[in-house]
Amino acid sequence: MADPVVRWRDDGTPFSPRFGDVYRSAGPAGALAQARQVFLHGCGLLPTPGQEAIWRGAPRWQVLEAGFGLGLNFLTTWHAWRQAAERPRQLFYTAVEAVPPEPDDLRRSAAPFPELAPLAESLIAPWHGLLPGVHRLRLDGGQVQLTLAIGDVQPMLAELTGEYDSVFLDGFEPACNPQMWRLHTLRAVARLARRGARLATRCVADEVRERLVACGFEVEGTTAAGSPPALRARYAPRWTPRPRRSGDEAPMVAQPARCAVVGAGLAGAAVARALALRGWQVTVLDSAAHPAAGASGLPAGVVAAHVSPDDRPLSRLTRAGARATLATARDLLQDGIDFGATGVLERHAPGERRLPADWAAAIDSEAAGAGVASAETQITQEKAAQAGVPLNADERALWHTHAGWLRPAALVRAMLQTPGITWRGASPVARVTADGARWRLADAGGALLAEAELVVITAGFDSLGLLQASGDQDASALPLHALRGQVAFGPMPGGAADEALPRFPVNGHGSLIAHVPGAGGPMWVIGSTFERGNPRADVLPADHQHNLQRLTELLPRAANALAPQWVDGRAGAWAGVRATLPDRLPAVGAWPVHEQNQAPALDGQAPAAINSEASTPPLPVHLLTGLGARGLTLALLCADVLTAGLHGEPLPVERSLARRLRAGRWLTRHPGS
Repeated sequence: MADPVVRWRDDGTPFSPRFGDVYRSAGPAGALAQARQVFLHGCGLLPTPGQEAIWRGAPRWQVLEAGFGLGLNFLTTWHAWRQAAERPRQLFYTAVEAVPPEPDDLRRSAAPFPELAPLAESLIAPWHGLLPGVHRLRLDGGQVQLTLAIGDVQPMLAELTGEYDSVFLDGFEPACNPQMWRLHTLRAVARLARRGARLATRCVADEVRERLVACGFEVEGTTAAGSPPALRARYAPRWTPRPRRSGDEAPMVAQPARCAVVGAGLAGAAVARALALRGWQVTVLDSAAHPAAGASGLPAGVVAAHVSPDDRPLSRLTRAGARATLATARDLLQDGIDFGATGVLERHAPGERRLPADWAAAIDSEAAGAGVASAETQITQEKAAQAGVPLNADERALWHTHAGWLRPAALVRAMLQTPGITWRGASPVARVTADGARWRLADAGGALLAEAELVVITAGFDSLGLLQASGDQDASALPLHALRGQVAFGPMPGGAADEALPRFPVNGHGSLIAHVPGAGGPMWVIGSTFERGNPRADVLPADHQHNLQRLTELLPRAANALAPQWVDGRAGAWAGVRATLPDRLPAVGAWPVHEQNQAPALDGQAPAAINSEASTPPLPVHLLTGLGARGLTLALLCADVLTAGLHGEPLPVERSLARRLRAGRWLTRHPGS
């Protein structure tokens, strides 16, 4: 049996068998004093007599920690942020950890501290599925964003982004964990620090001091005798560091301003909310009279990760996306009414959708450590039968623990209620034109609908048409395709027939979501069909019958219970058009709109000539489209990626993974670009 991540000594000191070192000073008092004195005071995050905490009045604060351990530094920082006067609107805390501890260890570590124990319980709630890679945990209603980079310190630092204001170096001692203190590692830390950032560590070894100086830090000294050993430094290189951002990334915004979002589906509402939470004044425009009139008007949909043997980018993205969507749903919606984190059963043929070889396949999630186990597990025929979904002898199934169903329109409406957002329906945007440092959005008749410093187009497949109508010479490089889908829905059959419909979604060859509360009583939803190249959301009788046939193959008992509703007309149908790209990944971020340098005439006015030398060019138009059939799972995550890139914040996924989403990737493949 493998050693536990943490071994607790008789005196309560946590010990790491892997590194052969203690996590912190012996005794509760020493542990909390170390967190506060060494790290928070060392970086100026706690007030001192005659001096305010350094983060007072800042719009946001970013902390980088190498060595998350049992999370005591994070919990102490979170608590200090909560108590701070004029605290930053958002706290971004990014931590690297080789092996995450189990929830019980987090709880035991914080238990002696009454002010931290409740925060530890809030942290434990999303503490699951922490496979190697980057994970974003949203806490305090999203105001606190904990980014966990799970893996060895050097490769994980290379996957991080952001410009950090405070740096905690809290790895095990150099003799036990030499990789943590190597020059290469400290250079990676310096790459992430903003000029002037403060650094604190309890390691006072001479070689560490020398390496920090070589990386551009000015060491300010160590603590006096009688205090916990500590070293303090400030990032002040005497050279100009290399740019952190590559040339194909959009410039960061200096401060929030006005933003116009085109499209009021999940993508548009998610972007609008993310920007409004950062102080932007956002206007959301849509041609429809009400939000979620397009593909996001789906009666209910499944939120679950894609699983692949090679754990491909789409699989990693959807794992992060399901976490982001369900976290926001818990903050904004009624559990059991507008969404349900019920888990999802996915059926598949032998050999399909296997778990990656290095995952603990065929284990019960209850038997595995909740902190490190995958959210997806292979289940047995017996377990599936107990859940009311018997499998054939040659079938396999996955159980997605952290998954469920959601009403997308309810989430869209809730997100649009965020302060700072103005919703404007019946406002069809036909053209977006640069005018100095701002964008003008006009309808087909030339009437001005909005002006803004930033434009984000989230209009699904119609995004391509808007780029073309705006005179974008590069629009042909975006290979956006229409993907029409149709679902069936109706009332629960009632009585004993209800038992034939599982209490959780089942997907595979089609999908079924049952027992969904509705205005007219509980309902079911099945689908969806996939028709490529059709941009019309017409309801087709053939697809309606096809959905019943697919349900017959997926869940025969459920199909028998619902088939009478196709005969008597109770089964309704809904269709929507989604947008997809050839690599099955969304387009997120800057898209340079190349057009003639003149704003069009508006409301009968003469054209407004733009003096390119005298005016500041606006930020590039940004896109969030190409979500395909996984908009519910990916929209909120992609909105976070877009917003983080604009503000220089830590990305919610690996740096290499976010680069695969860049909208501009298609321009580099276009011969004429």
